[in-house]
Amino acid sequence: MIRSIAHKEFVSTLRDRRFLVLSALVLALLLLATLVGRRSHQALQQERALAQHTVNDQFQNQPARHPHRVAHYGSFAFRPKSGLSLLDAGVDSFTGAVVFLEAHHQNSVNFSQAQESGSLLRFGETTVAFVLQLLVPLLIIFLCFGAFGEEHETGTLKLLLSQGVTLRQVAWGKIRGYGQAVALVVAPALALAATLLFVGAEYAAGPDLLARLLLFVVGYAVYFFLIIVGSVVVSAWQRDSRTALVTLLGFWMLGGVILPKATANLGATLYPAITKAQMDTEVHAEAQKGMNGHDPQDQRSAALKEALLKKYGVDSEEKLPVSVGGLVMRESEEYSSRVYQQHFAALNATYERQNAISTWAGLLNPYQAIRPLSMGLAGSDFAHYVHFQEAAEAYRYGLVQRLNMLQAGMGYGDKERRLGAETWRQLPVFNYQLPTLAWALPHLLLPVLSLLLWAVGLSWLGLRLISKTSIV
Repeated sequence: MIRSIAHKEFVSTLRDRRFLVLSALVLALLLLATLVGRRSHQALQQERALAQHTVNDQFQNQPARHPHRVAHYGSFAFRPKSGLSLLDAGVDSFTGAVVFLEAHHQNSVNFSQAQESGSLLRFGETTVAFVLQLLVPLLIIFLCFGAFGEEHETGTLKLLLSQGVTLRQVAWGKIRGYGQAVALVVAPALALAATLLFVGAEYAAGPDLLARLLLFVVGYAVYFFLIIVGSVVVSAWQRDSRTALVTLLGFWMLGGVILPKATANLGATLYPAITKAQMDTEVHAEAQKGMNGHDPQDQRSAALKEALLKKYGVDSEEKLPVSVGGLVMRESEEYSSRVYQQHFAALNATYERQNAISTWAGLLNPYQAIRPLSMGLAGSDFAHYVHFQEAAEAYRYGLVQRLNMLQAGMGYGDKERRLGAETWRQLPVFNYQLPTLAWALPHLLLPVLSLLLWAVGLSWLGLRLISKTSIV
């Protein structure tokens, strides 16, 4: 009987002109967002790959120079786009794409699309995720708001129940039928996206990308399921179709617009982030005077020089087989790096606490559960950004310390010497590897749990409410 009711609802939905118009618009937006996202992703990926290749080539083909000069000449690290970011850009448009790698400084990632696009980008991007998270639920609301209202108004619900069908069976039949109709709208766009992902030469197609895509589809399937169940429950609860529509639109506005903004503002208020100018001032002070304020850089350098003289049993710097300047730079880089790491870790922890409020709000709002899950699977969330930031810093620190040791090995009077161009070709270049799905999943446990709780809770409590609904 559930199958028959589902088939009837599916066929009726396809004959409804309102659904055909709305679904055509949503499908067109999905397909357009997929194609535009792919084009933008392809252009950005090619630009960043070319830029990374260019700066790597320039670094390795420098003329003869002093190692410390090379350390300050520096290099750049460009963040590559993940494959699924064409579906969900996440925070990528606001977090920057390139970081300058130089001695004594840990720079932030700069040159975001938001900086280049002015204020227009802050109105939102028409991505596949935006359509799936907000517009498809709106389509579901207009599809399901009259699920039981029309049955009440026409009297067909009493006729169904008189044949031994329960309200729960009717509800499941409608949920199944509406689910088939929604799949008919969403599936073509996701199929196109999958095709573009696995035929594009610029994408690192493989098991990891396939697993991310499958979980991406499953996550949205659960999201749409709970929206359909919730809409059907409200339709049964509010016997009048217009009242049900207004109620559902109110929930959509609350969950998709009001709560996300409110929780973001709450997080920024409870955990205010330090400004870049403040952090730079504190880092500079601690690097010069010590993290405890009583270990200045001059004293550390003098202690290192004295230890070297004692180690090699000589009485002057000229007799040392190593460059004191190089070893001082090595110690200074190690110390300043620890200072930067502490401050960046504190700053990132502040951002994570801000984001955690919105993530925990997913237990109250399914939109705030699917959003971090979608970004995490697409590789465009804050955790993936921090992973790149840490990888760039690890490379920067390793490169600068290699150069400091080259300087140390030049001995006394190194300032007048230069190393040949072949030296720079032996140094490793920056080659960032995107994190795997196994790395990302622990960051997504709460959004997954929130979605599952919503789906199970609505199915159990909602259908119990429907079973107790009066049909008179």
